[in-house]
Amino acid sequence: MNVPTWLWIATIGGLVGIIALDLILVDSRPHVFGPREATRWVIFYIALAVAFAGFVFWYFGASYAGQFIAGYITEYSLSVDNLFVFMVILSAFAVPAEHRHRVLLVGIVIALVLRGALILIGAEAIARFAGTFFLFGALLLYTAVKVWRSHGEEPDPEGNALIRWLEKRVPTTREYHGARLTVRLDGRRHVTPMLLVMLAIGTTDLLFAIDSIPAVFGLTKEAYLVFTANAFALMGLRQLFFLLDGLFSKIIYLNRGLAIILGFIGVKLVLEALGETTDLPVPHVSILVSLAVIVGVLAATAIVSLVAVRRNPALLATSPESEAEIAAAADRGLALEDLEPEDGQDPQADRPTPG
Repeated sequence: MNVPTWLWIATIGGLVGIIALDLILVDSRPHVFGPREATRWVIFYIALAVAFAGFVFWYFGASYAGQFIAGYITEYSLSVDNLFVFMVILSAFAVPAEHRHRVLLVGIVIALVLRGALILIGAEAIARFAGTFFLFGALLLYTAVKVWRSHGEEPDPEGNALIRWLEKRVPTTREYHGARLTVRLDGRRHVTPMLLVMLAIGTTDLLFAIDSIPAVFGLTKEAYLVFTANAFALMGLRQLFFLLDGLFSKIIYLNRGLAIILGFIGVKLVLEALGETTDLPVPHVSILVSLAVIVGVLAATAIVSLVAVRRNPALLATSPESEAEIAAAADRGLALEDLEPEDGQDPQADRPTPG
């Protein structure tokens, strides 16, 4: 697959334009993002991904279009776990409801830039050493076991090294000042929680990318397709966040389904590595088979979960979403409380004066 430079530039420019349009249309008037509006945007971004798959089919052929679709579906499904973490982070920083969309948008842009760097590193490693797939495969198999055994462990919003570093070295305020990232208080420039939570979203996502990017590389070796699959999945991810209420709570076996997908792709990577580094007659898993397995596992996970919940409604309390909501409620405002005043500053000094 030979991707010309102009196509890379056009693709990145198009993505930047779409994000800018989203920011202008939605965030020009900060408001609470409702399910109906979120649904329209989710459909819009899925339609964009389908249209892009059509372009790949026309320009590069059916095989590469299939690789993009498989990578996109895989990345989108694996990104659901990100949403539960985002829920806890937004609650820990007590982000006002009308600004949550802006926080997620900027945070995901940061995440996309960081993922782009990881994708370039991964593509270069694969090009130089076919055995890289052994490493990716082992990582995915380990992650599959970890995800299968996981029970919605609560993420630590204050465990982010970058956020801790900023809080110690840069004057911060505990109060939001609209959508402003910095504010001048008592003659000094302070960072607001708005900037901190955006950085927390973007950099925390990188932890998930370490698992999900190898998974997409297990479906296609093309860095262009890995990057665009990540981009389209992430752009629609924040809209999906606002549909969480009641949508995913019934998918109680979500972690099990994701673990099976990760395990399948991990085995596929190991088989490909064996095929390229040895003379063993290992089977080749086609992209159509991969796509069928991914879609089939997701469908089976949803059906089995819904049937189980219908028979035993008490199982809803064990869903990933329910556990995330409990963690979010427990951590409400925690990150703001942990901000230490600068140089003995009065903790209430930056609070607006009544009247």
